[in-house]
Amino acid sequence: MKTNKIKLTNIILGIIFLSQSIDAQNASYQNEDTTILLNEVIVTAFQIETPLRRLPGSISLLSGQEIQVADGNNFAAVLNSVPGVYMHSGTYATSRIVIRGMGSRTPYNTNRIKAYLNDIPITSSDGISTPEDIDLTGLDKMEIVKGPSSALYGSGLGGSINLFTPSALVKSAGALLQYGSYNTLKASVKGTYTIKDFSFFGNLNRTSSDGYRENNRYERTSLISSGGLHKETYSVDYLLLLTDVYAGIPSSVGKTLYETDPRAAAANWKAIGGYKKYKRGIGGISLTNRLSEKWDNKLTVFTRLTDSYEKRPFNNLTDGTSGGGIRNKTDFRSEKFDAVLGIEWISDTYNWQLDLDGSRINDNSERRNLLNVFGLTNFRPSAEWNISVGGAMNSINYTLTDKFPENGDQSGKRSFPAIFSPRVGVNYAPTNRVALFASAGHGFSMPSPEETLLPEGDINKDIQPEKGWQFETGLRLNLFRNATQFEAAFYRINLNNLLVTKRLTEDIFTGINAGKTRHQGIELMLKQRIFNFGAFPGRLNMNASYTFSDNTFVDFTDDGNTYNGNTLPGIPSHLWQSAFRWDPLRGLSFDFRFQYTGSQFINDANTVKNDAYFLSDVKTTYGFSTSKAGRFDIFAGINNVTNTHYSPMLTVNAVAFGKAEPRYYYPGLPRHFYGGISWSF
Repeated sequence: MKTNKIKLTNIILGIIFLSQSIDAQNASYQNEDTTILLNEVIVTAFQIETPLRRLPGSISLLSGQEIQVADGNNFAAVLNSVPGVYMHSGTYATSRIVIRGMGSRTPYNTNRIKAYLNDIPITSSDGISTPEDIDLTGLDKMEIVKGPSSALYGSGLGGSINLFTPSALVKSAGALLQYGSYNTLKASVKGTYTIKDFSFFGNLNRTSSDGYRENNRYERTSLISSGGLHKETYSVDYLLLLTDVYAGIPSSVGKTLYETDPRAAAANWKAIGGYKKYKRGIGGISLTNRLSEKWDNKLTVFTRLTDSYEKRPFNNLTDGTSGGGIRNKTDFRSEKFDAVLGIEWISDTYNWQLDLDGSRINDNSERRNLLNVFGLTNFRPSAEWNISVGGAMNSINYTLTDKFPENGDQSGKRSFPAIFSPRVGVNYAPTNRVALFASAGHGFSMPSPEETLLPEGDINKDIQPEKGWQFETGLRLNLFRNATQFEAAFYRINLNNLLVTKRLTEDIFTGINAGKTRHQGIELMLKQRIFNFGAFPGRLNMNASYTFSDNTFVDFTDDGNTYNGNTLPGIPSHLWQSAFRWDPLRGLSFDFRFQYTGSQFINDANTVKNDAYFLSDVKTTYGFSTSKAGRFDIFAGINNVTNTHYSPMLTVNAVAFGKAEPRYYYPGLPRHFYGGISWSF
């Protein structure tokens, strides 16, 4: 292992210095105008707009070009390029996002991470986040905050994912038509419009696929629109997101089917044609007042509505959520001091019913209230230093009303004590080329409403939120006239009362607190311009990331079994991804992506392990412009070029029922193809 690390280091250093030699040789052949210089990157993930090089903490930023990688359908391909982030992706509608080891224990969704779209919460009141429901063609930027320092956004121990739609700076229009293996069809239209002080962006998308596996049909229609009126002293912005999804459920399979017939669905889900369908709407309006040169206030009012149905082998679930909230931020800015003080209040009503063989067996309604008061200050005693101090106070309560008394009245309330999460960070940037940072922050995650219920349906008043402290340090380098950008972060998270979703039967889950865990690791990112010529061989750029993580049970006993010292399942210890973009000739480009996912345990006992796997993708694009009709791009690609057999999502601690095997595995797609055309004007 040590030898391999040395070789990897030598390769990286060799690429860097080779690229500088080529750039130096190429300098005499280029005019100053052809030199690629990156603008200073501004991020908002810590509530205050700050240049990335001055940010006192770890954050990853993905541009619009990086988001549109590969076929544009796989959210995991985008997120897995970020160090410290790993997205399980079983199907288009079944996934789980893990950040620095947080969230690996949730069975079929993401519930330890907050997600925002244009600063509006899109995480449901039960803590579930589905950013993958948003089509990538509707996004222009993505910011990912990692670890408990995201307490400024409320509950979200793993971090936060902040998504942004394009800003309508000029009038434009575009369309895309794409077709691929398994009858996968994608069509979208989008446009921006500006007139005087008003701007508008809209994107309408339709994606459908028969799927690789049985019972795997997927259909999604989504609309996203944003814009607003911008005056000198105030602005009014809006956001609208509408999603309509139908998804067949092939579910996970045992090892035998995974090895011999990966296209097969789980027998019980196939027999009844299991599926889920839902409609979701999120809308919000923000009013920003520029009170003075130094003071701003932004008030956001938002609402959301979800209507869902899931047909399952054991029962059928009809559920829906309605509610909304208010978010207000007051900002102060000066030469040496910035501050923000805010409040976020969300109130939702969640209704769910269960039926079996046409008869209702459960009917519940739950009111959920979440309050987050947060504040942050940045102090810059000199041009080199940025010192950040902040914190958040959170309060959450649930009120359950049982509308089906035939099985006993299980109504009740569950209120959690207010939790204060402080954070402190410091950034030292002696030059524009070098920055060092360190931070310490507290975070927490509340149990979801389902995790607060005992198997009989009563409220578990003993379950507690999981809480943790994160300590991190790192550096950012910007070298050789922006040709090399390098980031490294080292972190450790000490977590108490880890929340574990425990499966008791195929359809019954409950939550338990699992003692203490430790999460620590190293994250590396390198963006490198390898060469840049005005003619052939053109330009070659590389983005690479690597994550090493060690996630360990410190104190965990379950059903009389002690797992102290074991590795947490569902988290690979090694993740590596490299993406190369080569533009050999004007209008012609090639994209190559390579991903290595290390082995990972699938159960707490560490007796079952999923093998490591390697994936490679390639895409070629040819674009040309016309004077009257705009620009056309014709593209084609191959995913999983090596036809690797792998499982991109695992059901951690799957239970075997009867003589059946535990269903751990979601088979990944074999080699598959796509192609299409896009138009922009």
